[in-house]
Amino acid sequence: MPDPVRLPYSQLDQIPDRDPEETAEWRQSLDAVTEAAGPHRAAYLMRRALEHTARTEGTALPSLLETDYVNTIPTSAEPEFPGDEAMEARITAWNRWNAAAMVTRGSRQGLGGHIATFASAAWLYETGFQHFFRGKEADGSGDQLYIQGHASPGIYARAFLEGRLTADQLDRFRQEAGGDGLPSYPHPRRLPWLWEFPTVSMGLGPLSAIYQARFNRYLEHRGIKDTSHSHVWAFLGDGEMDEPESTAALALAGREGLDNLTFVINCNLQRLDGPVRPNFKIVQELEAQFRAAGWNVVKALWGRAWDEVFALDTDGALLRKLRETPDAQFQTYATRDAAYLRDHFFGGDPSLGRIAQGLSDAKLLELFQTSRAGHEPRKVYAAYKAALEHKGAPTVILAQTVKGYTLGAGFESRNANHQMKKLTGEQFRTMRDLLELPIPDSALNADVVPYWHPGENSPEVAYLRERRAALGGPAPARKVVAKPLPMPSDKAFAPLLKGSGSQEIATTMAFVRLVKDLMRDKETGRRWVPIVPDEARTFGMESLFPSAGLYSPVGQTYDPVDRDQLLYYKEAKDGQILNEGITEAGSLADFTAAATAYATHGEPMIPFYIFYSMFGWQRTADQFWALADQLGRGFVIGATAGRTTMTGEGLQHADGHSHLIASTNPAALSYDPAFAYEVAVIVKEGLRRMYGPDAEDVFYYLTVYNETKVQPPMPEGVEEGILKGLYRYKQAEGAAETAPRLQLLASGTAIHWALDAQRMLAEDWGVAADVWSAPSWTELRRDALECDAARLEGEDRVPYVTRALAGAPGPVVAVSDWMRAVPDQIAPWVEQDWVSIGTDGFGLSDTREAARRHFGVDPQSVVVQALAALARRGEVKTTTVKEARERYGL
Repeated sequence: MPDPVRLPYSQLDQIPDRDPEETAEWRQSLDAVTEAAGPHRAAYLMRRALEHTARTEGTALPSLLETDYVNTIPTSAEPEFPGDEAMEARITAWNRWNAAAMVTRGSRQGLGGHIATFASAAWLYETGFQHFFRGKEADGSGDQLYIQGHASPGIYARAFLEGRLTADQLDRFRQEAGGDGLPSYPHPRRLPWLWEFPTVSMGLGPLSAIYQARFNRYLEHRGIKDTSHSHVWAFLGDGEMDEPESTAALALAGREGLDNLTFVINCNLQRLDGPVRPNFKIVQELEAQFRAAGWNVVKALWGRAWDEVFALDTDGALLRKLRETPDAQFQTYATRDAAYLRDHFFGGDPSLGRIAQGLSDAKLLELFQTSRAGHEPRKVYAAYKAALEHKGAPTVILAQTVKGYTLGAGFESRNANHQMKKLTGEQFRTMRDLLELPIPDSALNADVVPYWHPGENSPEVAYLRERRAALGGPAPARKVVAKPLPMPSDKAFAPLLKGSGSQEIATTMAFVRLVKDLMRDKETGRRWVPIVPDEARTFGMESLFPSAGLYSPVGQTYDPVDRDQLLYYKEAKDGQILNEGITEAGSLADFTAAATAYATHGEPMIPFYIFYSMFGWQRTADQFWALADQLGRGFVIGATAGRTTMTGEGLQHADGHSHLIASTNPAALSYDPAFAYEVAVIVKEGLRRMYGPDAEDVFYYLTVYNETKVQPPMPEGVEEGILKGLYRYKQAEGAAETAPRLQLLASGTAIHWALDAQRMLAEDWGVAADVWSAPSWTELRRDALECDAARLEGEDRVPYVTRALAGAPGPVVAVSDWMRAVPDQIAPWVEQDWVSIGTDGFGLSDTREAARRHFGVDPQSVVVQALAALARRGEVKTTTVKEARERYGL
């Protein structure tokens, strides 16, 4: 029996070996190679054998997760470069100069900007703009470009060269208060004709790009638009890949074979404060991670200067040294002199020493300081072409560059270069000479470095415009050509407006029924995009499964276990529902792609993203902010809302604060409807505002509840109050004229506590209370803030909430299933005495009744709070409050 310490067990031991003697011979051969030529030679032979076998038809072998630290595409295999390399070099040089000038000029205002990122990535962008990135003029979609946020100065510089921006506009970089400045980063809301995708919240760009590529396929598979020619390019930093969102959806892209997607990761080995992987190698780590997720990996690491050096590496010593050198040490090599390189990189190994003997000092400095594939257009072109030609999987290009390239020794490969905001006059002269720009010394003697343009009729500008015309127009570019959608018929809304009769239904179910009917609309039904993070059955949406189907790019390749049931689990290639599994981040990325399809593809879609309790806004508030920046439109539904409606779920489920988070997002119109008819009115208005002739760049957030209640018919004349956020639902009845009076304001499910409290106040204490429904505390506040601002301008405007409550007698008591800060938003504009009751604190597991008693929001607690408010005004005796507490057991 073999010794398990000397010879560990293998997974292959459980598979019968049909020829043990042959296996033993292979082992002996490898042992012999190892003994004669070393383990590295044996590993090389095994990789060669594995590569050869994997290419043999019918042979299925797992691919290696990590390859040598060399280019995937050898120089000999590079395709012919189709452009004028010298011309493109001049164009790139102008862009580098103007980007650096723009940031440096901005630094006079204390604004600054980022220089080093674009300096390292200039050729990664320029090669794409000249040869790959499709504009929108061909098919209305073009390619989707996720530009790395810190590279925005280079994109502005290119737009300046094209004539899309002026020098005056460049001088307003990061100066937006006047309304005509350039935003610091890609912000569609601030510059909607140029930017399509906000990317500078690190990690959201890669996540969004994956789901954008997937949504492109969704549109195509559902027959809404042919997006087969659209390619998604995401430009990322190697440091950005540390964000969890950056890699969260890699498996999705690999699983679904999104070959319409390419990540270009600029591996300059530096993040904001220093090396990305000081003691390790980020390129190798990323290669393994992406390969494991099913991606095609193209490494573009070394420039052509390395070719002859690799040719001298006959025993693999150079490859071993490159593989073993940690990134932080390699950054050091990039800043040291030739003597240091000979001693520290090539010294200590005779094989490396022999290689170094044939290299001049100038050659050594070129190798380590500048020769990177990311700075050579031919190598970048080869990588991009390989990405587009690869089918069946997404591609990631790991392009190695020098951060701060061409900015001089003070910038290149320096840990602090991310924070360096300007160049000195001497550094600009050095840069000019390196880039061979025809800028005279006299132009550099002034205090302000000039922008420089070769001229409208110059060969460079003509070439640039010709290339963009051939590729379908300018890029990046955002255009809105979508036509308004017709409003659905009132038939779909009628059932909710007339109420549920004696049947008890939750507002969650009311919304689902409404959408199900709207999805049947002949004109707009197919444009609805239901998005669910694996809670469809919780929300009662399983009725949509057989009719709408769940989207899958491969359809349904199995026989579902519930096929014999009416509401079976049906997947389809043209399925309408996006059931994303347990990922709110992925679901919201889906929503963003659908919510902006009106601009990206000229196809307005109506997404609704329904999530469970707090796991929408709390988990993904950053994505909601990016959604607003991207001018997304659609419906966000917080189902099983509130802190006390989910019996037994507890602290990390009970949501009492999402409306507060949502109130911070200016594009989110937040509503907490109490009744089904309010849901109908809000959704109908949302369709008009977002998809009508005067479409607005907003999205709607509705909270709905899983507590079943009889849904009343809509009273007459309340539509305006529903949309503005407040209306009187039920006046006090039968009260004596001398009875104490007050106003109860409630939203969502709390309306039922207020109605019970209204009855108890009248029957037990002789107090008359009017009950108001407050579908939106946030919209009331926003209206009031607008009125305040208008009054400062001399307008005589009174907030709606003040006008609605004008003359209403007694104090105002507001109650909701949210923390008090939610209704407190309107307190400054309520002229009456104000009291709010809410569910502040952590949630807890118990029955609804017990939880509401714990937080002091049940009907009895509302009564006591109301009596206390009246007692403070002297309208009831102070002892009445104590009596009520004892009576109700509080």
